[in-house]
Amino acid sequence: MKNLVCALFMFSLFMTGCSQYEHRISTKSSSNKSTGNYVGSVPLKLYTFNCGNIEVSDFDAFSSNGDYAGQGGKLVNTCYLIRHPEGDLIWDLGLPHSLVGSEPQIDGIFTVSLKSPLTDLLEKIDLTVTDIEFMSISHSHFDHTGQASLFSDVEWLVHEDELEHMFSTDESKAQNIAFVGLNKTTFSENYDVFGDGSVVILEMPGHTPGHTALQVNLFESGPILLTGDLYHRAESRKLQRVPRFNTNESQTRGSMIAFERLATELGARVIIQHEAIDVARLPKPPRFLK
Repeated sequence: MKNLVCALFMFSLFMTGCSQYEHRISTKSSSNKSTGNYVGSVPLKLYTFNCGNIEVSDFDAFSSNGDYAGQGGKLVNTCYLIRHPEGDLIWDLGLPHSLVGSEPQIDGIFTVSLKSPLTDLLEKIDLTVTDIEFMSISHSHFDHTGQASLFSDVEWLVHEDELEHMFSTDESKAQNIAFVGLNKTTFSENYDVFGDGSVVILEMPGHTPGHTALQVNLFESGPILLTGDLYHRAESRKLQRVPRFNTNESQTRGSMIAFERLATELGARVIIQHEAIDVARLPKPPRFLK
């Protein structure tokens, strides 16, 4: 299993290409207007789950500038649950639940591990996977899709460019087999999940062709922006560093500009999903942001 897990992990970080599967898909396009001047009034809950850990022996691949060469460190791996009166959305799916109970898996610069699957984490807040109505991933890299097979009854919300990217080769089709057959809603631009401006999936391409971030407008805490992998570390945001393995660097830089403009306009709290400092400041289940 070790070789298989690691091979898939490395492959997913560097996969490229385009194609498309069609399995019970509806298509929508949401206006960017839903991101601008929203004042939170919907009673949302935002839960943060620990969905694995990634040790990196050399961060050189995470900066096209070459200034990370020789640096080592750790990345946290997080998933999020947004509870809305009209349904629950799981955002990102972490490392594979097959890692639970095994030794850390090592391949090249990466060492990955997972303590608890999402089934156990949801149980802590008295939920099961069958209670979740909607699922979306920021992008299709292995550390964000690893527990997709647990969510067979959800509505999958996916950017049309990411869907195409996920099924572009025989290898990527095999990697993403858990997504085949899911009910899907595809979209371009931004997508207003519940139609009230409270939870908006933001088109932020470049890391992958259909990479997205998430805007959550909380009543008490205010606007929250979850970065996906637009940034991996606080330093990456400060220096605007682009990983070498991104599919399009110029697109990434354009997304960074758009993201920072929106964060400023909203006065939003930015959560870098792999940044331990950001995640440590979030409440641990069963507590939540509201």
